[in-house]
Amino acid sequence: MSLWIPPITAFLLGSIPFGLIIAKSKGINIREHGSGNIGATNVFRIVGKKYGIICFILDFLKGLIPALLGYNLFKFTGADETMTIGFLREHAFDLGADQFKAQSFAVFTGLCAILGHNYSPWVNFKGGKGIATSAGVLAAFMPMGLVILIVIFFLTFKITRYVSLASIISSASLPLLVLFGSWKHGKLADGTWNKPLLIFAIFIAAMAIWKHRSNIKNLLNGSEYKFQPKKKSNTSQSEE
Repeated sequence: MSLWIPPITAFLLGSIPFGLIIAKSKGINIREHGSGNIGATNVFRIVGKKYGIICFILDFLKGLIPALLGYNLFKFTGADETMTIGFLREHAFDLGADQFKAQSFAVFTGLCAILGHNYSPWVNFKGGKGIATSAGVLAAFMPMGLVILIVIFFLTFKITRYVSLASIISSASLPLLVLFGSWKHGKLADGTWNKPLLIFAIFIAAMAIWKHRSNIKNLLNGSEYKFQPKKKSNTSQSEE
Protein backbone atom coordinates (compact mmCIF):
# COMPACT_ATOMS: atom_id res chain seq x y z
CA MET A 1 0.00 0.00 0.00
CA SER A 2 2.89 2.37 0.68
CA LEU A 3 3.64 2.39 -3.07
CA TRP A 4 0.45 4.40 -3.53
CA ILE A 5 1.46 7.20 -1.15
CA PRO A 6 3.45 9.19 -3.79
CA PRO A 7 0.62 9.11 -6.40
CA ILE A 8 -2.00 10.12 -3.80
CA THR A 9 0.25 12.92 -2.53
CA ALA A 10 0.81 14.05 -6.13
CA PHE A 11 -2.94 14.25 -6.77
CA LEU A 12 -3.54 16.31 -3.63
CA LEU A 13 -0.69 18.70 -4.44
CA GLY A 14 -1.83 19.01 -8.05
CA SER A 15 -5.38 19.76 -6.94
CA ILE A 16 -4.45 23.04 -5.23
CA PRO A 17 -6.32 25.66 -7.36
CA PHE A 18 -3.67 28.37 -7.38
CA GLY A 19 -5.43 30.32 -10.15
CA LEU A 20 -8.63 30.49 -8.13
CA ILE A 21 -6.75 31.49 -4.97
CA ILE A 22 -4.74 34.21 -6.73
CA ALA A 23 -7.84 35.69 -8.36
CA LYS A 24 -9.80 35.52 -5.10
CA SER A 25 -7.02 37.50 -3.39
CA LYS A 26 -7.80 40.32 -5.86
CA GLY A 27 -11.56 40.04 -5.29
CA ILE A 28 -12.22 38.17 -8.54
CA ASN A 29 -13.96 34.84 -9.03
CA ILE A 30 -11.95 33.66 -12.02
CA ARG A 31 -14.59 31.05 -12.90
CA GLU A 32 -17.03 33.86 -13.75
CA HIS A 33 -14.72 35.67 -16.17
CA GLY A 34 -13.11 34.98 -19.52
CA SER A 35 -13.04 31.28 -20.32
CA GLY A 36 -14.00 30.42 -16.73
CA ASN A 37 -10.81 28.39 -16.49
CA ILE A 38 -8.62 28.52 -13.34
CA GLY A 39 -5.38 28.12 -15.31
CA ALA A 40 -2.60 30.63 -15.83
CA THR A 41 -3.81 31.86 -19.24
CA ASN A 42 -7.18 33.02 -17.92
CA VAL A 43 -5.54 34.55 -14.83
CA PHE A 44 -3.16 36.38 -17.18
CA ARG A 45 -6.07 37.80 -19.18
CA ILE A 46 -8.40 38.69 -16.30
CA VAL A 47 -6.22 39.46 -13.26
CA GLY A 48 -3.07 40.69 -14.95
CA LYS A 49 0.29 39.69 -16.40
CA LYS A 50 2.15 39.47 -13.08
CA TYR A 51 -0.50 37.24 -11.53
CA GLY A 52 -0.68 35.04 -14.62
CA ILE A 53 3.07 34.45 -14.45
CA ILE A 54 2.88 33.65 -10.72
CA CYS A 55 0.04 31.22 -11.41
CA PHE A 56 2.02 29.53 -14.18
CA ILE A 57 5.07 29.08 -11.94
CA LEU A 58 3.00 27.61 -9.10
CA ASP A 59 1.11 25.27 -11.45
CA PHE A 60 4.46 24.26 -12.99
CA LEU A 61 5.93 23.46 -9.57
CA LYS A 62 2.96 21.35 -8.52
CA GLY A 63 3.78 19.15 -11.52
CA LEU A 64 7.57 19.23 -11.14
CA ILE A 65 7.78 18.37 -7.43
CA PRO A 66 5.55 15.24 -7.51
CA ALA A 67 7.22 14.04 -10.72
CA LEU A 68 10.66 14.40 -9.14
CA LEU A 69 9.40 12.41 -6.18
CA GLY A 70 8.12 9.70 -8.50
CA TYR A 71 11.34 9.68 -10.52
CA ASN A 72 13.43 9.22 -7.37
CA LEU A 73 11.23 7.06 -5.14
CA PHE A 74 10.80 4.09 -7.50
CA LYS A 75 14.00 2.38 -8.58
CA PHE A 76 14.91 -0.81 -10.40
CA THR A 77 18.05 -2.76 -11.13
CA GLY A 78 20.14 -1.07 -13.82
CA ALA A 79 18.36 2.29 -13.57
CA ASP A 80 20.27 5.41 -14.61
CA GLU A 81 21.21 7.19 -11.36
CA THR A 82 22.92 10.24 -12.88
CA MET A 83 19.97 12.63 -12.49
CA THR A 84 18.59 11.32 -9.20
CA ILE A 85 18.51 13.20 -5.89
CA GLY A 86 20.62 11.42 -3.28
CA PHE A 87 18.56 11.81 -0.12
CA LEU A 88 15.34 10.85 -1.93
CA ARG A 89 16.98 7.85 -3.59
CA GLU A 90 18.07 6.57 -0.19
CA HIS A 91 14.39 6.18 0.76
CA ALA A 92 13.24 4.78 -2.59
CA PHE A 93 11.07 1.70 -3.12
CA ASP A 94 13.41 -0.90 -4.63
CA LEU A 95 11.42 -2.95 -7.14
CA GLY A 96 14.38 -5.09 -8.17
CA ALA A 97 14.40 -6.17 -11.80
CA ASP A 98 10.83 -5.04 -12.45
CA GLN A 99 11.66 -2.05 -14.65
CA PHE A 100 8.16 -1.69 -16.07
CA LYS A 101 6.54 -1.54 -12.62
CA ALA A 102 9.04 1.02 -11.31
CA GLN A 103 8.66 3.23 -14.39
CA SER A 104 4.88 2.85 -14.28
CA PHE A 105 4.63 4.05 -10.68
CA ALA A 106 7.01 6.94 -11.36
CA VAL A 107 5.07 8.08 -14.42
CA PHE A 108 1.71 7.51 -12.70
CA THR A 109 2.82 9.80 -9.86
CA GLY A 110 3.41 12.59 -12.38
CA LEU A 111 0.11 11.85 -14.08
CA CYS A 112 -1.75 12.12 -10.76
CA ALA A 113 -0.46 15.68 -10.33
CA ILE A 114 -1.94 16.60 -13.72
CA LEU A 115 -5.22 14.85 -12.94
CA GLY A 116 -5.37 16.72 -9.63
CA HIS A 117 -5.05 20.02 -11.48
CA ASN A 118 -7.54 19.14 -14.21
CA TYR A 119 -10.12 17.59 -11.88
CA SER A 120 -9.57 19.31 -8.55
CA PRO A 121 -11.94 18.15 -5.77
CA TRP A 122 -11.76 21.68 -4.32
CA VAL A 123 -13.61 23.11 -7.35
CA ASN A 124 -16.19 20.35 -7.92
CA PHE A 125 -13.69 18.20 -9.83
CA LYS A 126 -13.15 20.89 -12.41
CA GLY A 127 -9.89 22.66 -13.06
CA GLY A 128 -7.46 23.90 -15.67
CA LYS A 129 -6.26 22.37 -18.90
CA GLY A 130 -3.07 21.05 -17.37
CA ILE A 131 -0.51 22.69 -19.67
CA ALA A 132 1.67 24.32 -16.97
CA THR A 133 1.41 21.30 -14.64
CA SER A 134 2.21 18.92 -17.51
CA ALA A 135 5.26 21.06 -18.33
CA GLY A 136 6.44 20.63 -14.74
CA VAL A 137 6.07 16.86 -14.98
CA LEU A 138 7.95 16.76 -18.28
CA ALA A 139 10.75 18.87 -16.77
CA ALA A 140 11.39 15.97 -14.40
CA PHE A 141 11.02 13.10 -16.88
CA MET A 142 12.39 14.54 -20.15
CA PRO A 143 13.87 18.04 -19.70
CA MET A 144 15.30 18.31 -23.23
CA GLY A 145 11.99 17.17 -24.67
CA LEU A 146 10.31 19.97 -22.73
CA VAL A 147 12.73 22.50 -24.24
CA ILE A 148 11.74 21.33 -27.74
CA LEU A 149 8.04 21.53 -26.83
CA ILE A 150 8.54 25.10 -25.56
CA VAL A 151 10.15 26.03 -28.88
CA ILE A 152 7.21 24.46 -30.76
CA PHE A 153 4.77 26.31 -28.49
CA PHE A 154 6.34 29.75 -28.94
CA LEU A 155 6.87 29.36 -32.68
CA THR A 156 3.21 28.41 -33.10
CA PHE A 157 2.10 31.26 -30.85
CA LYS A 158 4.38 33.75 -32.65
CA ILE A 159 2.88 32.79 -36.00
CA THR A 160 -0.78 32.46 -34.99
CA ARG A 161 -1.10 34.50 -31.72
CA TYR A 162 -3.37 31.78 -30.36
CA VAL A 163 -2.30 30.29 -27.00
CA SER A 164 -4.83 27.49 -27.40
CA LEU A 165 -3.53 26.42 -30.82
CA ALA A 166 0.07 26.54 -29.58
CA SER A 167 -0.93 24.34 -26.64
CA ILE A 168 -2.74 21.85 -28.88
CA ILE A 169 0.12 21.51 -31.37
CA SER A 170 2.82 21.17 -28.71
CA SER A 171 0.69 18.60 -26.85
CA ALA A 172 0.21 16.56 -30.02
CA SER A 173 3.98 16.60 -30.58
CA LEU A 174 4.76 15.01 -27.21
CA PRO A 175 4.37 11.28 -28.07
CA LEU A 176 6.56 11.77 -31.15
CA LEU A 177 9.26 13.38 -29.00
CA VAL A 178 9.21 10.45 -26.56
CA LEU A 179 9.76 8.02 -29.43
CA PHE A 180 12.45 10.22 -30.98
CA GLY A 181 14.31 10.54 -27.68
CA SER A 182 14.19 6.78 -27.10
CA TRP A 183 15.49 6.16 -30.62
CA LYS A 184 18.23 8.79 -30.34
CA HIS A 185 19.58 7.26 -27.12
CA GLY A 186 19.52 3.76 -28.58
CA LYS A 187 16.87 2.51 -26.18
CA LEU A 188 14.35 1.51 -28.84
CA ALA A 189 16.84 -0.91 -30.35
CA ASP A 190 17.70 -2.73 -27.12
CA GLY A 191 14.15 -2.61 -25.70
CA THR A 192 15.05 -0.66 -22.54
CA TRP A 193 13.02 2.43 -23.44
CA ASN A 194 10.43 3.83 -21.06
CA LYS A 195 7.19 2.33 -22.36
CA PRO A 196 5.01 3.81 -19.57
CA LEU A 197 6.32 7.26 -20.52
CA LEU A 198 4.98 6.82 -24.06
CA ILE A 199 1.59 5.70 -22.70
CA PHE A 200 1.65 8.74 -20.41
CA ALA A 201 2.56 11.04 -23.32
CA ILE A 202 -0.29 9.75 -25.49
CA PHE A 203 -2.75 10.05 -22.60
CA ILE A 204 -1.88 13.60 -21.55
CA ALA A 205 -1.70 14.74 -25.19
CA ALA A 206 -5.21 13.37 -25.76
CA MET A 207 -6.41 14.84 -22.47
CA ALA A 208 -4.94 18.27 -23.26
CA ILE A 209 -6.57 18.30 -26.70
CA TRP A 210 -9.90 17.15 -25.19
CA LYS A 211 -9.73 19.93 -22.59
CA HIS A 212 -9.26 22.38 -25.48
CA ARG A 213 -12.32 21.17 -27.39
CA SER A 214 -14.19 24.45 -26.82
CA ASN A 215 -11.13 26.33 -28.09
CA ILE A 216 -11.03 24.11 -31.17
CA LYS A 217 -14.67 24.97 -31.84
CA ASN A 218 -13.89 28.68 -31.42
CA LEU A 219 -10.85 28.41 -33.71
CA LEU A 220 -13.02 26.83 -36.41
CA ASN A 221 -15.71 29.52 -36.19
CA GLY A 222 -13.23 32.39 -35.80
CA SER A 223 -14.24 33.46 -32.29
CA GLU A 224 -11.16 32.28 -30.36
CA TYR A 225 -9.33 34.90 -28.26
CA LYS A 226 -6.24 36.11 -30.10
CA PHE A 227 -3.39 37.92 -28.37
CA GLN A 228 -2.57 41.09 -30.25
CA PRO A 229 0.74 42.90 -29.75
CA LYS A 230 0.31 46.35 -28.30
CA LYS A 231 0.82 49.06 -30.85
CA LYS A 232 3.32 51.72 -29.99
CA SER A 233 1.85 55.19 -30.23
CA ASN A 234 3.90 57.72 -32.12
CA THR A 235 3.76 61.14 -30.54
CA SER A 236 4.79 64.01 -32.75
CA GLN A 237 6.39 67.01 -31.19
CA SER A 238 5.77 70.42 -32.70
CA GLU A 239 8.75 72.60 -33.40
CA GLU A 240 8.75 76.11 -32.06
